[in-house]
Amino acid sequence: MVTNLQTIDPATVMLSHDEIRRYSRHLILPEVGVEGQKRLKAASVLLIGTGGLGSPLGLYLTAAGVGRIGLVDYDVVDESNLQRQVIHRTSRIGQSKLDSAMATLADLNPYVVLEKHEVPLSSSNALDILAGYDVIIDGTDNFPTRYLTNDACVMLGKPNVYGSVFRFEGQASVFYAKAGPCYRCMFPTPPPPGLVPSCADGGVLGVLPGVIGTIQATEAIKLIIGMGEPLIGRLLLFDALTMTFETIKVRKNPNCPVCGEHPTQTTLIDYEQFCGVPAHDRSTYEEGRTPVRSITVEEVKARLDAGDDLLILDVREPSEWQISAIAGSLRIPKEQVLHHLDQIPQDRDVVVYCRSGVRSADVIRRLQERGYTRLYNMAGGINAWARQVDPALPVY
Repeated sequence: MVTNLQTIDPATVMLSHDEIRRYSRHLILPEVGVEGQKRLKAASVLLIGTGGLGSPLGLYLTAAGVGRIGLVDYDVVDESNLQRQVIHRTSRIGQSKLDSAMATLADLNPYVVLEKHEVPLSSSNALDILAGYDVIIDGTDNFPTRYLTNDACVMLGKPNVYGSVFRFEGQASVFYAKAGPCYRCMFPTPPPPGLVPSCADGGVLGVLPGVIGTIQATEAIKLIIGMGEPLIGRLLLFDALTMTFETIKVRKNPNCPVCGEHPTQTTLIDYEQFCGVPAHDRSTYEEGRTPVRSITVEEVKARLDAGDDLLILDVREPSEWQISAIAGSLRIPKEQVLHHLDQIPQDRDVVVYCRSGVRSADVIRRLQERGYTRLYNMAGGINAWARQVDPALPVY
């Protein structure tokens, strides 16, 4: 059990008659009761991300009556979000995700104070933003922000309710250095760049963030009311295909550079450099990397129409080829490219494409390391081709 997380004394909080009616199913639970509901009202929670995980988190914590909820995001609602990000609506496509999320949550429970932080979380602002909340919830989808959130929570003494999803699998835990391990105790270093694709590239079952997000919300409520055994020192693994849950123990590492007995990292660092990948769309990380020559979809079309001897290399997954493709492309999934170098000539111009241009840039860097020089990254990928060259193809 974890107690004394809150900066506001629950004894000073009152529940109105309207709130008593609203939260009556909580109040009749002996483990919650009036005192537990007051703790929820006195609590403050920061949700980092209003996407797949942030949607159920925001909905259930708002419905539960957490008094103050901060939301961190900077993106806009895209049609492809709606398959899993249930806090948003079709009518809000193109709108700020924060405005969309806050509209939904304000309509759900007018007794909750909502605060928005419409910025990418970074080493320069994380400590200031996180310091104002009792519980931090990680709903991010990239490793730089995940490590940043962990390290900031350790330095501020905050519990970090962690969750992640990919394809059909999810994870959840509570990292709280005062009572157990932190994220770095379990994952001291990030995976090599490109090894773990994003949800945009690898896909995710739409209901999966709902499962993991509600588990995170449950853990946050338990921390706030001080009941039950939170997932401190345990990592919960969920497989939707087999419908199984497993729990593995995570031990505190006495040599952890952040939360160990003699920490060697006491300030926030450059997490994009640490992880070798950008954290968000506004990142300048790519500016310092090996340059990749790009070509527009219009230029590719013009050269093909002119009969230029181009090789078009599609490095997406086979499941994506069924959605859309450029006729005549050589199709080799990204992780298999280096095993098929005999099919990729060095004496022809090669245009590499994926869904949006990220994976194809990684492939080009790998080929450049092996002596290839006549490589072009098709900017915007197949989706740009569908929008600007062949509107008969779908965008996904």
